[in-house]
Amino acid sequence: MLNKDHPRYESLLYRQKIVEAHKNGILADSGLIAHGRGESYDYLIGEYTTDNAKNTINVSACYFLTRKNPVLSVNGNTTALVAEDIAQLSKLLDIPVEINLYYRTDERVRRIEEVYKALGVEQILGTNDDEFIDTPELNGPRSPVSIDGISKSDLVFIPLEDGDRAEALTKLGKTTISVDLNPLSRTAVTSTVTIVDNIVRAVPELIESVKHYQDYDRKELQKIIDGFSNKTNLDNSIKHIIRNFE
Repeated sequence: MLNKDHPRYESLLYRQKIVEAHKNGILADSGLIAHGRGESYDYLIGEYTTDNAKNTINVSACYFLTRKNPVLSVNGNTTALVAEDIAQLSKLLDIPVEINLYYRTDERVRRIEEVYKALGVEQILGTNDDEFIDTPELNGPRSPVSIDGISKSDLVFIPLEDGDRAEALTKLGKTTISVDLNPLSRTAVTSTVTIVDNIVRAVPELIESVKHYQDYDRKELQKIIDGFSNKTNLDNSIKHIIRNFE
């Protein structure tokens, strides 16, 4: 039983979600390590959504609203931490959720699919019944993607991603939006847009940003996109961490 008065209550709550997801067959063993690594970077940031991250989230919302075929790619960690928010974003934008796992088993896929079905997501791709095609120039278990999803998408949301797939998808000309607490990772530097923030804060913020911008004229949205530089975004994120040390 977690004590709500504990100074690290929220952190402990999300750790418990990760543990439960592992017990329920949603999360691979390595997902536990990945969560701990991410949490360490959150300490460096200060455990809050910076103004720079908020701006990046707004840019991401504009990208979502100007693309024809966006897809929300999910793995075990994303499902463990923000499945409800992913479901809400999917419904808000009327776009599919696609399961893509490094340690893929039929059982893990089935359990993750059940989570999103229970949350009312109607478009779930990457399931055991789906048709797949390999991602060009990408080897390994995350290469196969849904023919009806990531393969034909023009934007892929890739939170808590591995760098090789982020790089491959970007090289294919797709807009890639990642959530990564490490501004120096290969995912961060190869994505079109990198939200340097904790996913449990970033996705709810993204939902609110989409709601804010959904009635904007396309030209206004494009102007916001054109004014964004991911390199500047990452530079600002690194400078923020340095300032925290000072």
